[in-house]
Amino acid sequence: MVQPLYQWRLPAPVSVERACVDLARERGISRRLMALLARRGVTSASELASFLAPPDDELHDPALLPDAAVALRRVEEARARGERVLVYGDFDADGLCGLSILVLTLRSIGLDAEPYVPERLGDGHGLSLRAIDRAAAEGRTLIVTADCGTSSEPEIARALELGIDVLVTDHHHAPAIPPSAVAVVNPQRTDSEYPEHRLTGAGVAWKVAHLLLRGASDAGIAGHKLPAAVRAMTDLALIGSVADVAPMLGENRAIARLGLEVLRHDPRPGLAAMVGRANLTRERLDLEDIGFAVAPRLNAAGRVGEAGRAARLLLTDDAEEAEALAGEIDGANRERREMTRTALAEVRRSLCVQVPAEADPDVLEVDVEAEAGADVDSTVSVAATDVTAPVPTPVLVPETLPAAILIRGEWPVGIVGLIAGRLADDLSRPVIVATTLDAAAGSLRASCRSGGALNLAEALVACSDLLIRHGGHEAAAGFDIRAEDWPAFTSRFLEITAARATPPAKPELAVDIVLEADSVDFAFAREMELMEPTGPGNPRPTLAISGFRVVRARTANGGHTQLVLRRTRDVLDAIAFRRPDLAQNLKEGDLVDVVARASVRAFGGLETMQLEVLDVADAGAQIRSLAVRPR
Repeated sequence: MVQPLYQWRLPAPVSVERACVDLARERGISRRLMALLARRGVTSASELASFLAPPDDELHDPALLPDAAVALRRVEEARARGERVLVYGDFDADGLCGLSILVLTLRSIGLDAEPYVPERLGDGHGLSLRAIDRAAAEGRTLIVTADCGTSSEPEIARALELGIDVLVTDHHHAPAIPPSAVAVVNPQRTDSEYPEHRLTGAGVAWKVAHLLLRGASDAGIAGHKLPAAVRAMTDLALIGSVADVAPMLGENRAIARLGLEVLRHDPRPGLAAMVGRANLTRERLDLEDIGFAVAPRLNAAGRVGEAGRAARLLLTDDAEEAEALAGEIDGANRERREMTRTALAEVRRSLCVQVPAEADPDVLEVDVEAEAGADVDSTVSVAATDVTAPVPTPVLVPETLPAAILIRGEWPVGIVGLIAGRLADDLSRPVIVATTLDAAAGSLRASCRSGGALNLAEALVACSDLLIRHGGHEAAAGFDIRAEDWPAFTSRFLEITAARATPPAKPELAVDIVLEADSVDFAFAREMELMEPTGPGNPRPTLAISGFRVVRARTANGGHTQLVLRRTRDVLDAIAFRRPDLAQNLKEGDLVDVVARASVRAFGGLETMQLEVLDVADAGAQIRSLAVRPR
């Protein structure tokens, strides 16, 4: 008997319009694929047509963005007057990519545009007074932001006092009254009529680039070819979108499709060097590669050392300089990984949480910056509720652990969010990790992750009298606090968690569709490729498959389990990454159901189908019905 590690969350019934079913039939789309698309919210004929359309057709007119006309006019004035511009971007991957897009765009139209990448401690989140002082000292009369600025009213007011206009491009939550910038280009504004509100900071910057580069005579996008210079920057918009966990639907998916083409066939020198350092095959890059290998390296530059290196990497045209910078950033990433591993091990020992060494993967970095004082990123909730969220590592959790974990230590500020995120995934409960921010002032900075069990934004509001400042949303948040108030905060937060949190007995594993083993075939695996590129909001389909008999289960190098599973007509090879327990618990002849992802792999000119198994249960223990039926 095999015990599943997760509670399988089978899909609920979804209604699909008859016209959508008819269109799917016309396009040769099976009921199985239509069921998967319905799980992505594609339930009408227009939504299906949009999902299948060429990416250029899914791009919206940038003139529809709030303050687009004002922004265009102000940039044209700056060019006519020969003004000098400072471009200010956040230090995470999304902000760095947005900054690079805007610098490249402004320079291409003849402006002196200088990038400014803030320091995590010296500048913090949002537009900083240090940057404004530098702009004034250098005679720069226009600041353009990327991925920040919507909540920076005090700083913008200071810039105006010094005779500097601020043009905000951002995607974070917008207050009812926007700041006093000359323009606030943000699709999250309450008065926005832009059709896509889920763009990231780099996505908004890319749309502004399109606005500036397409030409004054181009009143709309329909019927007009995307300018080559704009298309060439979709690689940056794509990386920012993946790094900030944007749902891969609508215009974000169009940007991803265009950006992958650029990355695979004509990448800029810095990205080509970084892809090489990550040992990735450029022609086969996908969103997982970007999320696991490219974005973490860009983020590492700001977590360990100076984030400006990453901006220089993205902006350089010199292949030799790109290789040198990529090497420096790769070293920073290795240092970040080692620091995070060491800190995680230390914390786990203190909590008596056991993780098999061979089952503990590298930290997947989704750089959700919701620390104290940060703008709130409304797209992050997608990751918290995604239909196939990342599968947590198997862990042995003591029954005596409290409903929330609050830890104080001496770790670099740049990695506390990674520690909190990983522990929350492992333990399925809220985690807060604090470290010293300013020893002389006696202040701490803390990062919080909910583990899916508590609304952190509400909890921190209830503790706000103990905090210096706080920010975030229900899934991820952060705050600064005086060290002397940490014990009182700990007590109150635990009381709030005990009253409000509902940690699940078992972590959930969401399923997209339930199938019998014999129906998982090459045709379906190929058909699922129509859903690419996959990512948040449109993840790789997760299949609950019934009716397998175990032929073989053996340990593979690296702590994985290799499986051979028999069905009626043949056998399938399968691999369960970081699941050494399955090799011990499964026996030949066992009847099992699995949750898996199917893929087609080519080797030596031959194609084979393989399952990536996420969990295993005794036959019938968790699968009882086919739950998604188009009707």
